[in-house]
Amino acid sequence: MSSLSLSPALDIPISSESNSSATIAETLSLKTDDHRFYNWLFDCHGFWHNFFLILSSALFLLYLAFQAKKCYTKLCNGRSHIINSYYGIVWLVTLLNFAWCCLQIWECTPGKTLSWNLLSLFTTSGLLFLEVSLIAFLLQGNYTSSTEALTRTFAISAFLVGLDICLKGIYVFAFGVPLFIESEHSHRMKWGLWIVHKLVPTAVYGFILFMYHSSWRERLPARPAYHKYITIMFGVNGLTLFACFLSGTGFWFWLYDIIDICYHALYLPLIYKTFLADFFQEEDLNLDNVYYSEMKDAGFFDSDWE
Repeated sequence: MSSLSLSPALDIPISSESNSSATIAETLSLKTDDHRFYNWLFDCHGFWHNFFLILSSALFLLYLAFQAKKCYTKLCNGRSHIINSYYGIVWLVTLLNFAWCCLQIWECTPGKTLSWNLLSLFTTSGLLFLEVSLIAFLLQGNYTSSTEALTRTFAISAFLVGLDICLKGIYVFAFGVPLFIESEHSHRMKWGLWIVHKLVPTAVYGFILFMYHSSWRERLPARPAYHKYITIMFGVNGLTLFACFLSGTGFWFWLYDIIDICYHALYLPLIYKTFLADFFQEEDLNLDNVYYSEMKDAGFFDSDWE
């Protein structure tokens, strides 16, 4: 027991127990913070799952931030409504995807189920909008630089993505189907929807890939980067569809999970490289000459295509 002397006639005792209680409370607070950090990074899916998602999404977000000044100058000088709009949407979806990757612990927290479902719904819908809009862009052929083409592309994409949001919302919030809870791998309604959800884009990508290897090839934009993108997305969606069909077995659920991780980690860099990278090149290149060289290397001017 110690005392605090205010005057010769007055001594106020101060218990040492109060100091020890404050120390214990501070220690418990630090331990709680450490426990929360441990849960955030290690629980639910495990360290490597969370670390890979957070690191990859953070790196791409930093890349966009470092390129923002140069991109803004190019956007102002380029006067392309399609590129301007698409770049803004890429930024928005990147932020959503980064939040989704950082908040994986919500999936395993009972009180955060609604928040996780909403975040997952908007994030996946944003990624789907980028997919659909690029497909709509490709199917319009080489005449896609006008404002009408931009309006038509985004109207088609918004309509299809809106239908997708409504369907998923009914499944999740009306019927309680755990679409975005990966631990529920035996739910039939869930995997039935994902089969349909992957079957449609697989068929579309397969059709465009067929066009690239047929006499309809000249109707598509003649850039090899688009052909590579379609090939990659056809393979990814086809493999995911196959994993959904066999989702009842452990290996195929594990494969579906791996593909989903890679999709959230790598799809945005892929679509940026495919659609936006050339526009934001540091040198003022004449893109028409670049595209002509790529077309020539790809054999678009061979006699077989005449």
